[in-house]
Amino acid sequence: MSIEPGSPAPDFTMPTDGGGTLSLAGLRGRKVILYFYPKDDTSGCTKEACGFRDLLPDFTGTDAVVVGVSKDGVASHDKFKGKYDLPFTLASDQGGDVCERYGVWVEKSMYGRKYMGIDRATFLIDGDGVVRRVWRKVKVPGHVEEVLEAARAL
Repeated sequence: MSIEPGSPAPDFTMPTDGGGTLSLAGLRGRKVILYFYPKDDTSGCTKEACGFRDLLPDFTGTDAVVVGVSKDGVASHDKFKGKYDLPFTLASDQGGDVCERYGVWVEKSMYGRKYMGIDRATFLIDGDGVVRRVWRKVKVPGHVEEVLEAARAL
């Protein structure tokens, strides 16, 4: 499944760091930056998370909420969040249902070996639950700044 700008964002309810739960419906009325990343505490994922952390005060001015999603469990998210002082929610999609619905669970290849994994992607969702921007196959350098500019323009 591929989510394109203008389509409704698939709703979800996922467990989060700190023992909470988060649903897209519960965030109605606010912009949501939903970013999918492969794995807690790996180099690219850490750089991306710290980029959102460092610019979070600027996102607050856009009335946007940042949510990171991976298939890691809540305990892993708690450790990752604590280690890097991440001030936004990390949601756990251990079963992969949300990754499937957003089209980010894909076949990847590394050193000739094929495997399934999360394709780094970000979705900017407006307050009515409509996807406004999609970034796929994200390269970390400059990405957070690009998402911030799009959130400001929305």
